[in-house]
Amino acid sequence: MNLFADIRTLVLGTLDGMTKAGQLPEGLVFDNVTVEPPRDAAHGDMATNAAMVLAKPAGLKPRDIAEALATRLTDDPRITSAEVAGPGFLNLRLAPDCWQGVVGAVLAQGTAFGRSDLGKGKKVNVEYVSANPTGPLHVGHTRGAVFGDALASLLDYAGFDVTREYYINDGGAQVDVLARSVYLRYLEAHGQEVAFPDGTYPGDYLVDVGEALKAKVGDAFVDKGEQFWLDEVREFATEAMMDLIRADLAALGVEMDLFFSEKSLYGTGLIEAAIADLKSKDLIYEGTLEPPKGKVPENWEPREQTLFKSTEHGDDVDRPVMKSDGGWTYFAPDIAYHYDKVQRGYDALIDVFGADHGGYVKRMKAAVSALSGGTVPLDIKLTQLVKLYKNGEPFKMSKRAGTFVTLRDVVDQVGAGATRFHMLTRKNDAPLDFDFDKVLEQSRENPVFYVQYAHARVASVLRKAAEAGVAVDDAILAAADLSQLDHEAELALAAKLAEWPRLVETAARSNEPHRIAFYLNDLASAFHGLWNRGNDVPTLRFVQDDAGITQAKIALARACGVVIAAGLGILGVEPAEELR
Repeated sequence: MNLFADIRTLVLGTLDGMTKAGQLPEGLVFDNVTVEPPRDAAHGDMATNAAMVLAKPAGLKPRDIAEALATRLTDDPRITSAEVAGPGFLNLRLAPDCWQGVVGAVLAQGTAFGRSDLGKGKKVNVEYVSANPTGPLHVGHTRGAVFGDALASLLDYAGFDVTREYYINDGGAQVDVLARSVYLRYLEAHGQEVAFPDGTYPGDYLVDVGEALKAKVGDAFVDKGEQFWLDEVREFATEAMMDLIRADLAALGVEMDLFFSEKSLYGTGLIEAAIADLKSKDLIYEGTLEPPKGKVPENWEPREQTLFKSTEHGDDVDRPVMKSDGGWTYFAPDIAYHYDKVQRGYDALIDVFGADHGGYVKRMKAAVSALSGGTVPLDIKLTQLVKLYKNGEPFKMSKRAGTFVTLRDVVDQVGAGATRFHMLTRKNDAPLDFDFDKVLEQSRENPVFYVQYAHARVASVLRKAAEAGVAVDDAILAAADLSQLDHEAELALAAKLAEWPRLVETAARSNEPHRIAFYLNDLASAFHGLWNRGNDVPTLRFVQDDAGITQAKIALARACGVVIAAGLGILGVEPAEELR
């Protein structure tokens, strides 16, 4: 059940009737007609922009269309009033049984309430985290991991066929640096004193890897040149780091469907195939680029390179794919990786990058547009930085990591659920302050606690009702006389529940899972508000002397709990049954 979609269907049907009656001209397109909550709840239950978007193509005044539409809409028993506001917006008020029916629908459908067929089974690849396999995940990766995982769950809930993917950056020079760093720990494990040169990884997390390498090869590599050990240690160290990263992700509740190795692109013909595909479309040429902005012209040495005509697909400049010495640029394997995704048959691609990857957005979109002939959209989401605080001060770096605060530092402090929820309390491209004390604080100002407290209160009232001998099975509650939910506060809470299916689709269309966290906070606020009003108005309390009335009120509370649980499930957070 999607009440907003139902009323939109009513509006579109009414507009069609107005067209047939000659009140509107033939040929109007209704795609941009919306039905949504009004900005000010005092104005009504729903609002439609129909008159505003149709006035110009219809050649009519917006208010004239709105007034005619209002007259027809009130013929439907669901619409108790339709009022024209401003230049032509139409505010609608719905009959109470509409909202009461939402409560019954939630209980009948359970956590499937709000699930959508918006995606129609389209295949979507969400690539996220994709950290270099050189150490444990840090707090920046944590935000990207939470965002990507919640987005994947949201899209799945909205009817898409989702693949969660991690791109292992194991093809660059950084893995050689990792191997050298592990080799130093290996020598240390053999009792040697070592110094870590600049550019190596000095974190304690490599101590165990060095010990493990010693256990595997003994002293075979001691005091040997790189040519004897670099390849083997590189592979050993990379796998050890990926084991560490997988464990970090598991601690956060993140499980990938696929790990794709950058190294697999080399020597397999994938890069060559991707570039050949672009060349077949006349998008590869030999040429020179203008000097980068900020370069002094006389310091610039123009060199002929193999270039991709990315400007033909929305980029600012064309991009080199092969250097003058014949080696591939860093961009070439990125093209090949996305070429592979396109070849796998995805209908849409989503990449979640860190804030420092803003320069990659246009070139990667251009590449995917070119490779797919414009048929596969790529959405790139950037996650901004996280600032950590504790006791009012910036949180210090991790000694074990050496240079940064790790994902495990955060999860060990506050738990996976609180970490995930709080990481979604801001839009992905806005900076986020993560205060350990506030995340654990039991107050209205902590959205994690506030939403969990609402769910725990629902569980508490269900237990209380059961102890009083009231049947609280969902099927029985759904069959209760819900017309007894007639107070404005009860109807307002039911109306907030009705927004859930629409909210899911809106969030999925925009790839914005933070909207789920925002909605849950609003729903919790409405629930707590009703609970608190019961302190002053006894008839609003959930448990009454009359079992029938109690069941109706418990049905509303239970419906609220169901939707909170569904929303928390999308965010990857376990709903609380009680708080202590």
